[in-house]
Amino acid sequence: MLTEPFVTDYCRANIWLVGGSECDMLVDTGMGICALAPEIDTTPGKPLLVVATHVHLDHVGSLHEFAWRAGPRIEAPFFETMPDEATYAHMFRNFPGAVSQLPHPAWSSADYTIKPAPLHRLLDEGDVIELGDRTFTVLHLPGHSPGSIGLFDERYGTLFSGDAIHGGLLVDDMPDSNRAAYCATMRRLTALPVRVAHGGHADSIDGARMREIAEDYLRRNEG
Repeated sequence: MLTEPFVTDYCRANIWLVGGSECDMLVDTGMGICALAPEIDTTPGKPLLVVATHVHLDHVGSLHEFAWRAGPRIEAPFFETMPDEATYAHMFRNFPGAVSQLPHPAWSSADYTIKPAPLHRLLDEGDVIELGDRTFTVLHLPGHSPGSIGLFDERYGTLFSGDAIHGGLLVDDMPDSNRAAYCATMRRLTALPVRVAHGGHADSIDGARMREIAEDYLRRNEG
């Protein structure tokens, strides 16, 4: 797990590097305040697939730095131009205390933009990502955003869940959020044989805690 240390807590997202015998995978790319690619420990000659779980600013900021990009088909058109109405980059421009340390003296959050990063692979429910010795199935987990996806390694019970579920504050009130869809996602997650979930924010959680969070969300929103 990597994080951007000087970004405000609200915008700091987890970045996950997953090693495979034939291909490595990077899940999400943070805000892009500073270059991310030089910080990724890759093996020369081994492919690196970079997967965006959804198009919000704290997950796609450095996506353009990488040569092989994948993400949800439903949100794919937004990756072509990274418009504010999809990424919410405009929210960061006026965010109080956006960073605790300036990347360089002339840096200002008011100038924050996200560079376009067209996807090379469009991911749908049930697609499979092969890393050689590890296999991840794409799960469509809408609610936080329309196209949110998770990546599930059923053999090891490992889920990379993006913002669909994690141990922090779940956000379901963005303009593109949908609580009914989120409830359906939570019902699905309660039945999924997850051993550990690595989310887009906060620390990783075990399967039991993940199901508690999902069930609590359902009690609050279906009751």
